[in-house]
Amino acid sequence: MDWSKLYSVPQVTAEEAVAHIKDNDLVVVAHAAGAPQQCVDALIKNYEAYHNVRVFHMLTLGKGICNDPAMEGHLRHITNFVGGNMRRAMEEGRVDFFPGYFSEVPSLMVPGALLHPDVALIQVSFPNADGYCSFGVSCDYTKPATENAGIVIAEMNRQMPFVGGDNLIHISKINYIVKGDYPLYTIAPTEIREVEEAIGKNCAQLVRDGDTLQLGIGAIPDAVLLFLKDKKDLGIHSEMVSDGILELVKAGVINGSRKRINPGKIVATFLMGSQALYDFVDANESVEMYPVDYVNDPWVIAQNDNVVSINSCVEVDLMGQVVAESIGLRQISGPGGQVDFVRGAARSKGGRSIIAMPSTAGRGATSRIVPLITEGAAVTTSRNDVDYIVTEYGIAKLKGKTLRERAKALIEIAHPDFRAELETAYAERFD
Repeated sequence: MDWSKLYSVPQVTAEEAVAHIKDNDLVVVAHAAGAPQQCVDALIKNYEAYHNVRVFHMLTLGKGICNDPAMEGHLRHITNFVGGNMRRAMEEGRVDFFPGYFSEVPSLMVPGALLHPDVALIQVSFPNADGYCSFGVSCDYTKPATENAGIVIAEMNRQMPFVGGDNLIHISKINYIVKGDYPLYTIAPTEIREVEEAIGKNCAQLVRDGDTLQLGIGAIPDAVLLFLKDKKDLGIHSEMVSDGILELVKAGVINGSRKRINPGKIVATFLMGSQALYDFVDANESVEMYPVDYVNDPWVIAQNDNVVSINSCVEVDLMGQVVAESIGLRQISGPGGQVDFVRGAARSKGGRSIIAMPSTAGRGATSRIVPLITEGAAVTTSRNDVDYIVTEYGIAKLKGKTLRERAKALIEIAHPDFRAELETAYAERFD
């Protein structure tokens, strides 16, 4: 199909495309591996042409768009999630951070709201025979932003996988096309050490046949998956999906047969991993992508029975308060979808939520289980929501337990080097 003759959408260079951004605009850039690489490069290169342009993005792979101090007054980052490539700008006061759950971001993009975009910079696949492009690996807030933007600039990448679900845009809805043919950003697999393996084994004890899983990225979720090979009929309804699931899908362990909504489908709002993952999802009818206000909606999550959410954190205090996004006053990430899935799992019949973490940080220098959270830290998952805490030393069930019982359970799974200190804190508080 020669779509360029069927649809008269202007095809421009990245430099020509970003010239349509005006002073005082709010620009939304597609998420994670879906960031449009050529347009991002052009935006950074031409930053002096703009004044007071706000740029919203959450995690982006590759360049941090507003990280250069010289961009002050030209481009300014606004976000509710700070990726590694934006932490310096955050610490230097050049990022406007707002608290908020990932599931709520699309509601902030409607006309009159905080993030209503003047321009959406997105990346899509080449169109199918009906003229529909796929948002590929980044549906999340990217599709809602596109639906509300005044101008849609789409980088049409020949190497973007075509992934279905509620993840399509008709080419006629695009204002400018920038053609591309380049590999997506990939994430190298993380090393699973002895600690993560022990955590994974403990978490796997809480997973049963027929459960629907939400997993993040990194060594701990990958380690969990190592110990699920003997399970049957697992499903996936997850904020994101990475390479860890591939072996279990191929083995038939993950098949979604017991899911009550989207049965038989792997459901996610964004994908991030290796080229093998991107090849697997391309034109794969068993994989569906949806906007984050669907995937992360606790009411939607709860419609599946036996949901198990597995997330991580920075520290947990003896009451069970979970800090997952800051170290004291230093914002290092964001709430993401942790609370969305903790609450969705709580409402799911038979559901369980797990916060999994190594017992120590700083190569064993500090305990992640602490008497009191660090001063200035933000509580991500409240003590009212927390269910299970897991370390390499065991499993602590907190839901339904008193403060005394919680503290004792957490001390039992703390690193032995810190248990005496925690026992002293317990005695001062409760004895």
